[in-house]
Amino acid sequence: MEPKEIDVVLFDVFGTLTDWWTSVSGELADAGAAAGIDADWPAVTTAWRRHYRPAIHRALAGDLSLRSTDALHRFTLDAALADHGVTGFGDADRAGLVRAWHRLRPWPDAAPGLERLHAGRLVTGTLSNGGVGLLTRLAKRAGLRFDCVLSAELAGTFKPDPRVYRRAAELLDVEPRRILLTACHPDDLEAAAGTAFRTAYLPRPYEWGPDARPVDPPAGVDLIVSDVLALARALAD
Repeated sequence: MEPKEIDVVLFDVFGTLTDWWTSVSGELADAGAAAGIDADWPAVTTAWRRHYRPAIHRALAGDLSLRSTDALHRFTLDAALADHGVTGFGDADRAGLVRAWHRLRPWPDAAPGLERLHAGRLVTGTLSNGGVGLLTRLAKRAGLRFDCVLSAELAGTFKPDPRVYRRAAELLDVEPRRILLTACHPDDLEAAAGTAFRTAYLPRPYEWGPDARPVDPPAGVDLIVSDVLALARALAD
């Protein structure tokens, strides 16, 4: 893949640009301490995220009526807390914990890498299951600069539904083959490639915490980079 073949670089956000595991486990621990609740908060965090993809697939199949990522996170939070026998959080506490996903901390390379991309000709943006409001607040808080904020919400569905990628190309008025999706999740990249996007795999070995198993790169990916700065260097022309 030549840099001149790409006009737009879109990014997954949860995991690829932000350290959700450390961010969310810290907020769970703080909320637990404030409420006098003791639990294995790292394990609860992992369980919370583990419920995410099955819930999305149920929503895509029509088995769950979930219209926003916040609703999805609330549904899966309730399941994760129940898994670990955690009680004592009321509705207000749980709503506050859902907002933790609006406050995720970025990986150290994310902001400087995006700035380097911004300085060139390429258009940059998000393409996440997070809602537009969530992504806008998260980006501002984390100091992540994008040229646009695109969300699965704009297609009325969730990734990896192909409609998400096609809608992004339509809104940008760019041919799918000239859009590069960067993500640490193979299923996201495979779905994007299925709609003619180009793909870049950016592994995040600590996405699921310090004891996480490595994830193999997806077959057929166009580019593998170590971080966002390396991506910016690879796309420089």
